[in-house]
Order: sequence, then C-alpha cells, then structure tokens
Amino acid sequence: MKWNKISPDPSVALFVKAILIFEEVEDRDDNVLSFYADGYPGLMYHETRGGMCVQPQNKKMPPAYLYGQTIHPIDIHLKGAYRIMVFQLYPFVLNSLFNVDPQLLNNDCYNLEQHDHWSPFAQRLSNQDVTAQICIIQEFVSGLVSNKKKAPDAEVGKAIGLILDRRAQISVKEICEALFLTPRSLERRFLKAVGLSAKDFIQITRFQQSLEQLAEKQFTKLTDIVYTNGFADQSHFIRVFKAFTGKTPRGFRYF
Repeated sequence: MKWNKISPDPSVALFVKAILIFEEVEDRDDNVLSFYADGYPGLMYHETRGGMCVQPQNKKMPPAYLYGQTIHPIDIHLKGAYRIMVFQLYPFVLNSLFNVDPQLLNNDCYNLEQHDHWSPFAQRLSNQDVTAQICIIQEFVSGLVSNKKKAPDAEVGKAIGLILDRRAQISVKEICEALFLTPRSLERRFLKAVGLSAKDFIQITRFQQSLEQLAEKQFTKLTDIVYTNGFADQSHFIRVFKAFTGKTPRGFRYF
C-alpha cells in the first residue's frame, strides 16, 4: 500500500485540512487499514473491487460518505485493489458546511448520496485518475462554501487554534480566560460545532501527537512522549492510549 498527503486548493483550504490518498494495486482479499481518533471529521471516497467494510460495526460502506469524530478505533477491511481518498475536514465543518449535527456522527457516518448536491459530482468520478477526482471533489466542497448559510462559530475556531498552537498544552480554564467565555458557554458551543467537548478535543490532540511520535520513533524512552505531550504521568498516558487504540503503547504495532 502506498499513500500520499496533498494540500487542498486555496478555494477550500479554510475547510479542508489535508487530502490523503491510499492506494493498493495488488488484488488481495485481506487489506486492513486501522484508524484512530485524530480530532478531525472527513469526507471519504473509495473505489474497491469487493467493497469496504468497517469493523467492529460490521458495516458495508457506500462509495462516498462523511464521517464524524472517530473516538473508538476502527478497522477498514477492503477486498482487492483499492483507491481511498480522504478529505480531512476541520472540526467545525460538518455543522457549518454540511448542516449536519456533528454529535450524531461521532463514530458514525453520513451517506453522501443523501446530500442534495452530491449526485452530479458522483457521476463524474468514475474512470478518472486521482488528480481529476481530487478536482471534482474540491469543486463539490467549493460549491458548498459559496452557498453556505451558516458561518462557523468564530469563538470555537479561536479555541481550536489555541489548542493546536499550544500543542494541547492548555486547559479549558485558560481557553475560557483567553476568549472571555464561561466554561458552560464554551462547552455548549464546542459540542454544537465539533461534536466533542473542548476537554475531549484536547485529550484527542495529545493522543494523536503521541501516536505520531510512536509511529516516527521520535523518542528515546516512553517518558519522552509522556511529558512532551502533557500527560500527568506514564500510567495516565497508557490509560488514554489504550482507550483510543485498544492497545498499550508497547503492544502497538509501531512500537
């Protein structure tokens, strides 16, 4: 399997964080891709000989769908050669651009065939190369941007920016103080826009940063990852890591 990360077109860059392409040319029946919480929803389009099934839900997926916050680990099973395109969306996009309640999509998905404007774009995607498919999907998203009826919650956007800029080394109290919001107001607005509480988003961001360090082997001792990412101690880190992956750091495949 090969994969690639592509920057989105400027016309959609405020809504699309990155475009991820996964491809397998060998016609095998046992392809499995694991996905873990990263704080970002997404739009996924795939072409496979035998279809895509998500476990542990045992759910056969449509060719194109939106997915929400992936809190629990999932495995995607594919039969035969495949191409998967993931448009990684910023956390507020489901609500502001697609008018979908993000809380309803936590660990779930939304079939894009249900969306009023998707059908003409879906018909154009078949028998196209990767570059053409990226352009078609970006055209779809760009149209939604032009016709959107809801503006993203600016304060939630600022809160997300603070969390990312500080690499999740920030508390909910500090965010509230910086934005002149009460904890209750931040909680309500974050849940409505993102589908998670600010506290949960901070936790997921810390986890994802630690996962990247493990995958890229950017550490000497496990405690390097623990303290770099603001976990209280090693047991706290192991507990959080196991909650999001189902495995301990030492049992994880990248370790």
